[in-house]
Amino acid sequence: MNQHIYQRRPVGDSAIPNVIFILLIINGLMFALQQMPQLDQPIFFNFALWPLQSSFPGFQPWQLLTYGFLHGGLTHIAFNMFMLWMFGRELELLYGPRRFLIYYITCVVGAGIVQLIVAMLQGGIYPTVGASGGVFGLLLLFGMTFPNRMIMLLIPPIPMKAKYMVILFGVIELSLGLSGRAPGIANFAHLGGMLFGFILIQSWKSAARR
Repeated sequence: MNQHIYQRRPVGDSAIPNVIFILLIINGLMFALQQMPQLDQPIFFNFALWPLQSSFPGFQPWQLLTYGFLHGGLTHIAFNMFMLWMFGRELELLYGPRRFLIYYITCVVGAGIVQLIVAMLQGGIYPTVGASGGVFGLLLLFGMTFPNRMIMLLIPPIPMKAKYMVILFGVIELSLGLSGRAPGIANFAHLGGMLFGFILIQSWKSAARR
């Protein structure tokens, strides 16, 4: 990562930086509201990401952002929030809260755009929820910022450099998306988060060289 696209900041003692803390709170509150029977359906209908060809519930522009704060179950939100904290905390402290938030939101919205395109091509009428697009974007940024940092994978439990982890995750998501072996998982949305994150990183690099 070009050293001129960010300002190095002291890591400090904060275990949860401000933006990540706010994101964790919002995701947690929305998940709690989803557990209320009287609110679950209205929230799902209005704030999940629905395909463009869906008539009811239909697509609304704000869903490109709000879907990233809804989750399909406890395992889903627990995994995404753990990854957000694990890979995002150092990135926020390094890039600063404003740039970190811009990057994360860009990845969430970008993942949603890609998912809309895929749903249109497949002709499916199914909603999408989850912060995974933003999380995969953070994985890319982490790998490009700290390419030689050793990461211990959970499955399989082996150490791996961050740059190879990003490549491995990308290949797995592409393979699953093309093969259809992971129904119910928006693999191309994950790749979309990485794609839009990469585009934003390159734009930052170009601006820094001017």
